[in-house]
Amino acid sequence: MQTKNPLEFFRKLPPKQCTECGTHITEQAESYLVECDRCLSKKDEY
Repeated sequence: MQTKNPLEFFRKLPPKQCTECGTHITEQAESYLVECDRCLSKKDEY
C-alpha cells in the first residue's frame, strides 16, 4: 500500500542516528552526514 501524501512518508521515517556512537543527529536540509558533530570532530584530531 502506497502512502498518498508524500509528507506522511517523511514524517514516519525514524530519526537519523550516528553510525559511530548511535546518538540522534539533528538533520539539516541537504545534509548527507551519517556521523554526529562530536564523532566528526574526533576524526579531525587523528
